Amino acid sequence: MEIINIFLFFIIFINKNISAQTVINIWNDYIPYENGDTAELSIFLPNNKKNTGRAIVMCPGGAYYFLSMENEGYNWVEYFNQQGIAVFILKYRMPNGNLKVPVSDAEEAMRIVRRNAQKWNVNPNDVGIMGFSAGGHLASTIATHSKDDAKPNFHILFYPVISMDPSFTHLISMNNFLGKNPKNKMIYEYSNELQVTRETPRVFLALSNDDDLVPALPEQDITKNAIIMEYQLQSIYTQLEAMDGDIMHILIII
Repeated sequence: MEIINIFLFFIIFINKNISAQTVINIWNDYIPYENGDTAELSIFLPNNKKNTGRAIVMCPGGAYYFLSMENEGYNWVEYFNQQGIAVFILKYRMPNGNLKVPVSDAEEAMRIVRRNAQKWNVNPNDVGIMGFSAGGHLASTIATHSKDDAKPNFHILFYPVISMDPSFTHLISMNNFLGKNPKNKMIYEYSNELQVTRETPRVFLALSNDDDLVPALPEQDITKNAIIMEYQLQSIYTQLEAMDGDIMHILIII
């Protein structure tokens, strides 16, 4: 097993004027937890010569209140496509206190990609999920809770909301996801650092030490928010050291 902590700066050059090759509805005849909103998947496939078979379902952030589709979605497409990676940007529905709404959208997006793996030249065993901020919470929820065809092979988290603990979480995201005054059971269940197990897929976790909205190190306490996800992963992966030589997680702090 290899566990790597990397501290570096990096720049990604991107094209902001990119349009989806195809946009499909997540749900057609039946819409679970219908709330008047529409969930969509924008599909961006790489050139066949570069295609690696890897795919990413991308979840933009926005405090579970709106979606930052440009800078946490479309702006990443060219980078990943150039690496031969297919990108599926998820426009998930807002929960308004019902967490099952965005979770069901994200799980179905994972299933759609795998159901269409042959059509889109995707390896069904190399489909990950990626999220930013509240979208990072959604992505980590899928990584730690979902089963079977909805479970990702890896996940990528950028400055994620991880915990639902009201003493230090991003309260707007928590209230929108769980509703106001959630029960302790729900806070525990969707504090995703507490749901890390041996089945949790590998992760790339990137965050910033000057993030004022979703701080990685609030009040210099390194036991909180995104860093606690790193600690839990490190603990689990250390236990697996003798079992699997391919497991890896990467932490980047900028």
